[in-house]
Amino acid sequence: MAALHALAARLPAWYASHARDLPWRQDREPYHVWLSEIMLQQTRVEAVKGYYTRFLAAVPDIPALAAADPELLRKLWEGLGYYSRVRNLQAAARQIMDEHGGVFPTACSAVRALKGVGDYTAGAICSICFDLPTPAVDGNVLRVLSRLTLDHRCIDDPAVKRAVRDELTAVYPQTGAGTLTQALMELGATVCLPNGAPRCEVCPMRELCAAARDGLWTGCPVRAKKAPRRVEELTVFALSCGGKLALRQRPEQGLLAGLWELPNVPGRLDAQAALDLAAGWGVEPRNLVKQLEREHIFTHIVWHMRCWYLECAAEAPAFVWADETALDRKYALPTAFRMFREEAPGD
Repeated sequence: MAALHALAARLPAWYASHARDLPWRQDREPYHVWLSEIMLQQTRVEAVKGYYTRFLAAVPDIPALAAADPELLRKLWEGLGYYSRVRNLQAAARQIMDEHGGVFPTACSAVRALKGVGDYTAGAICSICFDLPTPAVDGNVLRVLSRLTLDHRCIDDPAVKRAVRDELTAVYPQTGAGTLTQALMELGATVCLPNGAPRCEVCPMRELCAAARDGLWTGCPVRAKKAPRRVEELTVFALSCGGKLALRQRPEQGLLAGLWELPNVPGRLDAQAALDLAAGWGVEPRNLVKQLEREHIFTHIVWHMRCWYLECAAEAPAFVWADETALDRKYALPTAFRMFREEAPGD
């Protein structure tokens, strides 16, 4: 516990001189902090910066988020991944409008009750925005604390996460809670790194860190063994007709729910089978331009994709046919399919 007390005492001063200048750190507006925390889940900081700025420009506040066209939100999120996050954002905004009169709640229990908000996000919002002693315990923080105290408990165990949160809560200050939360995040993101050797030489906790002292950082944190990802084979069709590309919308439930996709079927079709299937869709394929093989990795699934590029003579009504402007401005294509658009015929 002494190491945790020292951590809470030292980190705020270190953070004051080492914090990165990030757009969501310019104020303590709950909507801004909430949006940034949701965007940052399982996504790198550098990737989020542009998305955050564009999203706020188009959807500047909670009422605008609640009322926004879901298609616009999906387009703003295009390429960021984990699209359930933006669906939950809008659902939570509507909760705030209906249950809190459009004002972001200040009680931690009410924040935690919002759609898509877990313990970590609630802790981050309540400490950063409202200065409540509510730690935000994620992978970065668990890594820092496990190395600092040479804790060999498995950080993927929910009971361990709860215990660590309780231990950290005990040393949280009554004022300046948000600064400590952000300092812990910063230390884990920029010094006590997740991949590769930690930068112990510049760590403010170096002389108190058990892992650094004993050279045992490679054993911390302890993680559960991940199950292998399921592999799925897909044949994808890039069907073009008169400068337009065929799209269809995915179901509102399940993987990539509600997003647009290139037509696809399970399995790996050869050229003739692909032409026969396209003809059955009524697109009148005229020319097989090229084939690409690509892989896309989700959290639990790997797609092995074979894409056939076909020039067609008919815009079959089974699909939406989108020109370049519509693809750029309207239809949200997830990365798994957008990469085939970006590798256009002739590239």
